Amino acid sequence: MPNSSVGLLPIQRAVAGASPGAWCDGLVSAVRHGVVDVILLDGSLLRLTGSAVVSPGEPVAAHPVAEILAVGTSWYSARPIPL
Repeated sequence: MPNSSVGLLPIQRAVAGASPGAWCDGLVSAVRHGVVDVILLDGSLLRLTGSAVVSPGEPVAAHPVAEILAVGTSWYSARPIPL
């Protein structure tokens, strides 16, 4: 569980806890105007919108089902955007 969370609803925590296999690791590839692009370790691109403060090259974990972006020990609400 996170040390801190920003903008998460209780249901997001519940979904993340109930589906731990949905987490995807990746690296931030671009950040612009509240949109974060993450290159996942399988090579696919995930585009998210949210309030996470990240920099290109930073390692993150995304839970697209629960709409969470984990940066270190902090969790942020992050909605996937269709590519």
